[in-house]
Amino acid sequence: MKKRTLGKSGLEVSAIGFGCMGISFGYGQPMERAAAIALIRDAFEQGVTFFDTAEAYGPFANEELVGEALAPLRDKVVIATKFGFEDGDSKKGTDSRPERIREVAEAALRRLRTDRIDLFYQHRVDPKVPMEDVAGTVRELIREGKVKHFGLSEAGVDSIRRAHAVQPVAALQSEYSLWWREPEQQILPTCEELGIGFVPFSPLGKGFLTGTIDASTTFGKDDFRNIVPRFTEEARRANQGLVDRLTSIAEHKKVTPAQVALAWLLAQKPWIVPIPGTTKVSRMKENSAAAEVELTVTDLKQIEESLAQIQVVGARYPTHLAARVGR
Repeated sequence: MKKRTLGKSGLEVSAIGFGCMGISFGYGQPMERAAAIALIRDAFEQGVTFFDTAEAYGPFANEELVGEALAPLRDKVVIATKFGFEDGDSKKGTDSRPERIREVAEAALRRLRTDRIDLFYQHRVDPKVPMEDVAGTVRELIREGKVKHFGLSEAGVDSIRRAHAVQPVAALQSEYSLWWREPEQQILPTCEELGIGFVPFSPLGKGFLTGTIDASTTFGKDDFRNIVPRFTEEARRANQGLVDRLTSIAEHKKVTPAQVALAWLLAQKPWIVPIPGTTKVSRMKENSAAAEVELTVTDLKQIEESLAQIQVVGARYPTHLAARVGR
């Protein structure tokens, strides 16, 4: 697979990474362990070298699984993980106190079976802790060799600038896709100015852009999408037009809607690296192959003109979670 460098950090990764969260958290029943490990290793065989996890995915179970899966491949892959929630539980409040960041780093090193964390993100900005203290703590961990690069997730422009002034931010991870384009307004220009890579999560709209979800789809009781306003039955019905347009473009290119959606992200900037996740080997291979899909200037113009006519319905987060982003 083609490689990309995240901003000016020098951190080289596969053009498409693998978001490991859904293997054990957020989308219903976790995968059986052996199958999950096999899936991660299969992703590496497809050329994926960038794997994303977090202490909050479980909590802890996802890091342990990723650590076991990648232990034999450790020097050939880049592992990103995250700190920032109280007790590692995303249902609790944020906690980025310096002592907590250090605790998370030490625990993550053990669970990931490694001597360094390649990319250490603050999962959500903590309004109780000055960003300078957060960045300063990660800077110390970098000097100690326990962390290689510093990242932020869902941070706002002010937080990004304050963090970057203390310790250069290698990557910002936030949601970005054909049906959530808000980062284009302020976040992407800021990343470009500062030389920060951008890592879109949910690049396939939590599955909606694949064309496999419609208004009649039901989700398991533990599936996060049950509380997402954009995934109500009414919203899905209203948003179907976007997927229909995407499917039409994909058929013309003789690829899948998911591959068009990922190729579109790759075409936006050379320092953008999406991290789609899946529990299916076939989908992982489909996503990985999107790195080879070339969208021409004409293709991109057609996509832009076609989707500009679609009004996306529904918020991407319920109110209590929306309050945590963009700080």
